[in-house]
Amino acid sequence: MSLRLGIDTGGTFTDAVLVDDNKQIVNAEKSLTTRFDLSLGIGDVVAKLPAASLGEVTMVSLSTTLTTNSVVEDLGAPVCVLLPGYSSEQIKQSGLLEILPAQFVVRLEGGYDAVGREHQPLDEGAAQEAIERLKSQVSAFAISSMFGTRNSSHESRLKQMVTELTGMPVICGHELASSLGAPRRALTAALNARMVPPIKELITSVQKILAHHKIDAPLMLVKGDGSLASLDNAIEKPIGTVLSGPAASVIGACQLSGLDNAIVADMGGTTTDIAVVSNGQPQLSADGANIGDWKPMVEAVRVSSIGLGGDSEVRFGGHKGLSVGPRRVVPTSLLAHLYPEVIPKLEAQLEGMASARSNRFVMRLENNQALLQQLNKVEMEAWELLSDKPVELDAIVQENRNYARALAKLKRLGLAIYSGFTPSDAVHVLGINSHWDRHAAELSARIWMRQMRFLYGYGKWDSDDIETACRQVYDLVTDSIRRLLVEVGLNEFDLSGKSAMANGIVDTITRMVIGSHENRGRKPLFNLDFASDYPIVAVGAPAASYYPDVADSMFIGLHLPEHGDVANAFGAVMGSVIQRAQVTVTQPQHGTFRLFHEDQPQNFESLEAAKREASEIATRIARQKALEAGAIDPSVTLAYDEVHVKDDVDGELFLESTVIATAIGPACNWRSGSAA
Repeated sequence: MSLRLGIDTGGTFTDAVLVDDNKQIVNAEKSLTTRFDLSLGIGDVVAKLPAASLGEVTMVSLSTTLTTNSVVEDLGAPVCVLLPGYSSEQIKQSGLLEILPAQFVVRLEGGYDAVGREHQPLDEGAAQEAIERLKSQVSAFAISSMFGTRNSSHESRLKQMVTELTGMPVICGHELASSLGAPRRALTAALNARMVPPIKELITSVQKILAHHKIDAPLMLVKGDGSLASLDNAIEKPIGTVLSGPAASVIGACQLSGLDNAIVADMGGTTTDIAVVSNGQPQLSADGANIGDWKPMVEAVRVSSIGLGGDSEVRFGGHKGLSVGPRRVVPTSLLAHLYPEVIPKLEAQLEGMASARSNRFVMRLENNQALLQQLNKVEMEAWELLSDKPVELDAIVQENRNYARALAKLKRLGLAIYSGFTPSDAVHVLGINSHWDRHAAELSARIWMRQMRFLYGYGKWDSDDIETACRQVYDLVTDSIRRLLVEVGLNEFDLSGKSAMANGIVDTITRMVIGSHENRGRKPLFNLDFASDYPIVAVGAPAASYYPDVADSMFIGLHLPEHGDVANAFGAVMGSVIQRAQVTVTQPQHGTFRLFHEDQPQNFESLEAAKREASEIATRIARQKALEAGAIDPSVTLAYDEVHVKDDVDGELFLESTVIATAIGPACNWRSGSAA
């Protein structure tokens, strides 16, 4: 018997499953994710699996939420973005200045126009100066030229320069997206570059563990559309693994539940991700994935993702009262489970004055060498303080304010993380969950209640009534989930969004769904059913704590499948390799048809000849990409997206045709166990 090993590295837990030839889970294990050294958590969970079974592994597949979390939490490695032909307004529109320091966003002379003609020559001198100046301050480079999808010459030249001058990771916009839309393409390239170091670290960690256990099998990664990719493909284009975890979760949830129509809700430590599955197929977001506040140009399972998880910080949200997330902290119950010595310190905090620093311990999170090299002496000393155990923030403020300021900077950079009061702590207090230290959760809840009352004037709970306060937190989480479910439904009608009107629609319909079923002694005027034919399949470690109440209040069917807490790891081995390529043909002037491919636009006298050549190119590229991604004998299908306009004089006129080739092939043969 051959086995497949699925591994999922999330923000809180790392899961591993062994799946047999019948696509059944034969072993499942779970360990805590160790972000500062991923190999520790991965090694721990793999070591829990039967040693004899590991020798039967013929394929390993990995999914992760780390890239998604880095976008949601606005973390990531420092990168330089080179932008030939961009205007200041386009750079502002892209959102790059919201995720990168201004000095890392470099505007250059150059770029092309809509028909692939050079707009201005590339300023190679300015480019070389910027590359040389910034190479010691960044981890990778991203390049996006105006109309780089019409002619990629400037992007290709800059990539060559970066490689020759630095040898560092570099990606071009045209390698990631073939659509027009320069600002979004630039953001996509930048986000991709930020993800290269964490993905490389993750892959290296997994390879070390596999070698230690003498597992000689191909290693694949799950992409955001649920398909699989090889290591080289994932390292070069980690943006493709955004929503990898949710995509694997959707695939795993469908297989575990056996449902063809469902709402898959995956709740982890950092995010809640919801996707709709119809006729056994998850909906894809053709115009880009929605992750937090960003929408990079990457095809992915259509997932609505918000910063709400078991580890989300419960905080004072101003006029809104309490807020949960999007910032992730270490739950106090987990902190004390790992480090019992913090309990006396929590007890002392409860006896002292309420402070914004109470409940705050600082721990290492990431081990980003590019960021560590930029720290000064005091900041490095503060980093070393975190090497063995958590540091109590209030105590360090009293002892050494320089270290306290340094720790705050480490946290801002994503190198360190705070502890705090979370929904996970609340459900421990309420007795819904018992994984970690309940006494620490109760202490944290009491400290948090005092903070809310004495620092912010919020809360009318009795000082000892921690259950009522924790129930309010629990209700806030379930309310947020209900609201997100309704928002997902409204997305199908383009009625959701961030405007005040859209938010009002979501709130109103959420209340109507719940109110339609409340017993008020009379029949309501509105009787609004939500997702009557789409039960919820709730997966992820915290899901069982919240979704029974959510489903009951909205009168939705609920499935909590066996092994749902490791659905991501299971889904990781269930996908196929899927690669796409597209080539565009336009009619810049009557009777001339221009095919755009890399840096060599070609002209044809007939549309048929141009489309025939475009089909051959797209087929060849898609098949080659699939083979490079690890597919066995991929098949290719073609689709055509054409744009025509009607003219009163000339009739119907052709404007543009995009030839889309999709290559699909298995990464392994389930019967024989052979892999690519």
